[in-house]
Amino acid sequence: MKHKLIKIVIADDHTIVRQGLRKLLEEEDYIEIIGEAMDGRQAVQKVQELKPDVVIMDIAMPILNGIEASRQIKQSSMETKVVILSMHDHNRYIRELLSIGVSGYLLKDAASGDIIKAILAAVKGDIYLSPSISSRVIEDYVGMNKKTSQEELYNTLTNREREVFQMMVEGYSTKKIAQMLCLSPSTIKSHRSNIMEKLKMDNISKLIQYAIHLGIIDIQM
Repeated sequence: MKHKLIKIVIADDHTIVRQGLRKLLEEEDYIEIIGEAMDGRQAVQKVQELKPDVVIMDIAMPILNGIEASRQIKQSSMETKVVILSMHDHNRYIRELLSIGVSGYLLKDAASGDIIKAILAAVKGDIYLSPSISSRVIEDYVGMNKKTSQEELYNTLTNREREVFQMMVEGYSTKKIAQMLCLSPSTIKSHRSNIMEKLKMDNISKLIQYAIHLGIIDIQM
């Protein structure tokens, strides 16, 4: 069966993963890799510049994680489909990403054929999930799991505050965050203050612990 050319951007902070995916996907003559990104901000920029059909998105990336990058992409470019390829199967990730409107969620131990199936499903407007992810979704629905109070506090943050929040817990200074986001230091200070108030935190140590609890950053970081 002949397929229409599918243009793809790969977003993952590990070069070897991007290279492996590129090699795998380019074996299909109907797939073209038009860009790569090593963090969430780059992924959003690449989508805006290149307008791919599909973004293959990791979750645990620096500066802007895959969840927030996916949110921004879906808000600004409804035509681009997002397929998550991650080693993480945290329930909060699954819930939030599906509510954002991603078209697929696969774990990195997925077979190569599953990645191709997810891409084809995405361009058709369908959703493709790894079997273990499907089970989680069903359990979540049947159990009527509710968001924790910690998640609800996090959800009060604006998109910009979430960006600043991740950079804060990754150790970037106010000056560096301002430079990276092309904002003034006073604006970043205001965001930092709002974040602390909304999350009911009074120091950076608690903020880091909170970020680890929600899976915003890994403990190894």
